[in-house]
Amino acid sequence: MLKFSMSFVITSLVAVFVATPTSAIAADVNWKMATPWSGGPWLERDVKGYAKRVADLTEGRVDITVYPGGTLYSPLKVTEGVQKGVAEIGNNWMGYDWGIDKTGVLFAGYAGGLTPEGYMLWMYKGGGLELWQQWRQEEFDVISYPCAILGTDIFLHSTKRIQTLEDFQGLKLRTAGAWADIASRLGASTVVMSGGEVYSALERGIIQAAELGTPEINLPTGLQDIAQYVIVPGIQNPGGLLECQVNKEAWSELSEHDQKMLKLAGKLSVFESWLDSSAADLDAFRELQEGPNEIVELEQSFIDEAARVTREWAEEQATADPWFKEVLESQTDFKNKLKTWSEYRLPIGSLAD
Repeated sequence: MLKFSMSFVITSLVAVFVATPTSAIAADVNWKMATPWSGGPWLERDVKGYAKRVADLTEGRVDITVYPGGTLYSPLKVTEGVQKGVAEIGNNWMGYDWGIDKTGVLFAGYAGGLTPEGYMLWMYKGGGLELWQQWRQEEFDVISYPCAILGTDIFLHSTKRIQTLEDFQGLKLRTAGAWADIASRLGASTVVMSGGEVYSALERGIIQAAELGTPEINLPTGLQDIAQYVIVPGIQNPGGLLECQVNKEAWSELSEHDQKMLKLAGKLSVFESWLDSSAADLDAFRELQEGPNEIVELEQSFIDEAARVTREWAEEQATADPWFKEVLESQTDFKNKLKTWSEYRLPIGSLAD
């Protein structure tokens, strides 16, 4: 029944968008797409899958060539590459624009954010999308929309056993976005680097631990071969979203119909990435459980303190930045609505034998 219902929803969405009048269709365009990703599922499945959906929905009028991180522009400055027109379109995690505007982490995912399901509901039914697009246009002058959902991260792959707040003190930790600041307040020594640098940094002892992504993303990197301990749950990033961002001049050259097709391709990619990544994470984490690594669960006292420091951090940002304040309030209100979720919905996996 669920499969039928979801298929019906997708078919209905496509029908609504495709029914839009297609007069004044723009000429064919060939776009370059910058990304931060050197490989892995985000690049090979999600980003290239998005490009394929765009080609299908525009009947080949918009052809997107995907470039791995660093081959077209700096992997941590995709937004700048799109703004300058080096790439007509980019795929990005908004937390990488941390140094310019911290508001992006509220959409991209941070310790005080939402689960994947919560993000999808807030984005499409709770006003999150409107805030997202207005903020990106006003502050960065790019067109932006969601292109993939992110699952809950592994907290750490670590060469040191981390379970308590005391264990966390002085830990040389690779991270990014809001957690770089929050983890420092909790006592860690944080280093920001691109995902492609993490393996060698951990192997050479430049860092003792790294948070990178979900089980599916982390397993192929081999971090578990260097670091004995796999620390859960991923309180630093319970969920998040990746974006597609388009240069405004390039966007204006598309017909209104094809603009709608690009956004529709993004929405379909969010749904497909949720299905694909959720299934892949189950398999990847089971492989970690059955391997030689030790799975360590954080003590609740650590989780509680991290939540307190995160709220304190977010309130400080909201005081200093009106956009951060507006988005945080919207997200917090929606999180409060979700409190009733567990009162009528069984947790995933609760009916297992």
